[in-house]
Amino acid sequence: MACHPSSTGSYTVVIIPLRTSLYSLDALRFYLWIQRMRDLEKEKDALWSGLDILEKSRLWYVQRLEENRMRQDNVETKGTFDSAQTRSCLLRSRILRVNGSLGSVMCEPNVTSKSDPSLPETVADSDLRWHNTVLTQELSDKNHRISTLELEKDALLEQLYELQAH
Repeated sequence: MACHPSSTGSYTVVIIPLRTSLYSLDALRFYLWIQRMRDLEKEKDALWSGLDILEKSRLWYVQRLEENRMRQDNVETKGTFDSAQTRSCLLRSRILRVNGSLGSVMCEPNVTSKSDPSLPETVADSDLRWHNTVLTQELSDKNHRISTLELEKDALLEQLYELQAH
């Protein structure tokens, strides 16, 4: 697992006396340099935190893949179907949304910025993906129902032919 080398979360304060006035250009440069160093430390901490989250996410994805493989084996060997199709649809939608967000972050690191004008497009894209996933699941459910009805119809027609033959 990714781990911050010094995960104490504390910062060191350095006080360096300046030979010139507090309002000099050197003092301002030093102050801005310290500010930049502090900001870089905070960014580094955030990146380490992100790596921890990504490692946990990776392990979660591996578990979901293993569960998916076991369900596929179950369907292939026993011919049984998982009754949690709605949960599966929601999970699939969330995974697609997370994958899309991670891809956006890697391609455009500032996509999470509130000032980014493409953010509404990202939200709209996420909504469209969710809507598409729901419609796909509904279509799958309808197709399954049609198949079941056709099998029942065939069975009833067989019974009818048998009755007419006698």
